Amino acid sequence: MAASPGSPGALRRAGNEEFRRGQYGPAAELYSRALAQLEAAGDASAEERSVLLANRAACHLKDGACSLCVADCSSALELVPFGIKPLLRRAAAYEALERYSLAYVDYKTALQVDCSVQAAHDGVNRMTKALLEKDGVNWRQKLPPIPTVPVSAQTRWSVPSAQAPGANTPPATAPRGEGGGDTAAGMERARVLKEEGNELVKKGNHKKAVEKYTESLKLNKECATYTNRALCYLSLKQYKEAAQDCTEALKLDPKNVKALYRRAQALKELKDYKSSIADIKSLLKTEPKNTAALRLLQELNRA
Repeated sequence: MAASPGSPGALRRAGNEEFRRGQYGPAAELYSRALAQLEAAGDASAEERSVLLANRAACHLKDGACSLCVADCSSALELVPFGIKPLLRRAAAYEALERYSLAYVDYKTALQVDCSVQAAHDGVNRMTKALLEKDGVNWRQKLPPIPTVPVSAQTRWSVPSAQAPGANTPPATAPRGEGGGDTAAGMERARVLKEEGNELVKKGNHKKAVEKYTESLKLNKECATYTNRALCYLSLKQYKEAAQDCTEALKLDPKNVKALYRRAQALKELKDYKSSIADIKSLLKTEPKNTAALRLLQELNRA
């Protein structure tokens, strides 16, 4: 049955149309009318209310009403915790308000939900730089706690809502890999395998750690797992494999400092000095005072 012209669904679609045309004020008004109707329906429509609040927050963000954006995103996240869109929009609003530590927490939380969201990676890099300038090297000690995202929330976004198809769809995501990586059990198994690999690295057993990381990557293609395996390959003098792993990591996070540094190390050993220097220079754009990178650059310039 088609939605009536004044129904919440119809109002939301009309709001979406106004938003696409750049009419953010009228769009926000339509979302508000839809919300007013839904609020009478109670908790049964929590997800739809969350989507409408996130949509209205986007209007506020476009109009520069950042405090209103923060309020709507916070309300949306109370209804449906760990939603990608309200997290990213609230982070952008906090950033505009120069509340960098709160923006950093939201960007990092979004990455726990989906590690392939480029806007979140870029946000973390910007906030790291801003906080380093503002609070110095101990900036992390002043951060509010970063919530731990449960596995259920990390995978929920791959299943569209029956009530609102595509309503909560996040930005396009990178493939998770084959072998059950999209299931909660697969994601959890990937995490356990990565941790087992990390323990083996601490014991100096890089060959066995490679096996664990390889199994983990079959379930979940995660940036940190690639850079960890690259570290093992460097220790095993398998420089081509190390460089390849860093390249894969950089597809997921183009400014990842560990991936750039370890690929530069591998390329140096492969005597590709030009590419190695290019990686170090890219790294130094993000972290200009990275002492290990500066030292490696000096070595490369002498090579």
